[in-house]
Amino acid sequence: MHGADAQGRPVLRKKLARSKVLEFFANLPPCLVGMEACGGAHHWARELIKLGHEVRLMPPQYVKPYVKTNKHDAADAEAICEAVTRPTMRFVPVKTVEQQSLCQLHRVRQLLLKQKVMHVNALRGHLAEFGIVRAQGRTKASELVRLVEDASDDVLPAKVRDQLRHLVELFRDLHGRLAEIDRELGELARTHPAARRLATIPGVGPVTATALVAAVGDVGRFRSGRHLAAYLGLVPKQHASGGKERLGAISKRGDGYLRTLLTHGARAVVRIGSAGPTSAAGEWIGRLLQRRPVNVVVLAQANKTARIAWAVLAKGEDYRRPAAAA
Repeated sequence: MHGADAQGRPVLRKKLARSKVLEFFANLPPCLVGMEACGGAHHWARELIKLGHEVRLMPPQYVKPYVKTNKHDAADAEAICEAVTRPTMRFVPVKTVEQQSLCQLHRVRQLLLKQKVMHVNALRGHLAEFGIVRAQGRTKASELVRLVEDASDDVLPAKVRDQLRHLVELFRDLHGRLAEIDRELGELARTHPAARRLATIPGVGPVTATALVAAVGDVGRFRSGRHLAAYLGLVPKQHASGGKERLGAISKRGDGYLRTLLTHGARAVVRIGSAGPTSAAGEWIGRLLQRRPVNVVVLAQANKTARIAWAVLAKGEDYRRPAAAA
């Protein structure tokens, strides 16, 4: 704990156990409390707000420049106390319980998806040792699963088949759990007004729509669609010196999971748009593909999707597809 008065002079230095934090703040008059944004910061922020305090969360990388000399808990607390009073500091909005619950659902889905890919890759590797190789893809993975489960096929030794059945059982269990989560996300996308509007955007499905609702929260804190795209790391990284500005690859700041979802959705939009430009969006994609690589066009479309999502949330309207030029 580090406390300072209005002039920034230290008035409090104290080390508290976790169980004593709420008791200590309950006996303090309402004040400004700064914390670094982390997994548990949103819970503590909600509890301190209930006690009448004003809580501001800050990204740790913005606090680090204020740490003096060696790094330890007391120096970190002093740096946070100084950083929270800066007028140009950027703060992280406190998530509600509903937002965190939805974020947790997406994190569980992401973990199960990684485990499913791990099991499929392990199954491919073990079967390749016996000369059984199939192309990549969901349908080909299903063929490998059926081959392991088919006891009448003598291409695999019995002991190997019994061992690989453990991987198959785990794969099927993960597949069922992922399907259950996807059904829950689909139901949330149909019932939540903002997610339902976002799902009308090309390249945005139930998973991406609910992830945007959970991560963005109040869209009013973004002044424009470009600020939302920059928040998601979908804008070029800038390096300017001496009046010369250089734009590099995308910055990749913000939520990588949400950026991945938008990129995959944009890839589908680019694939459909390049097949036949029947709309203004398809014409734009076709012209861009003539002078830029496919992956650059995909990221440009992901940036465009993020800006459209801001407009849909800010105006409270469904996506209106632009008509093709005459």
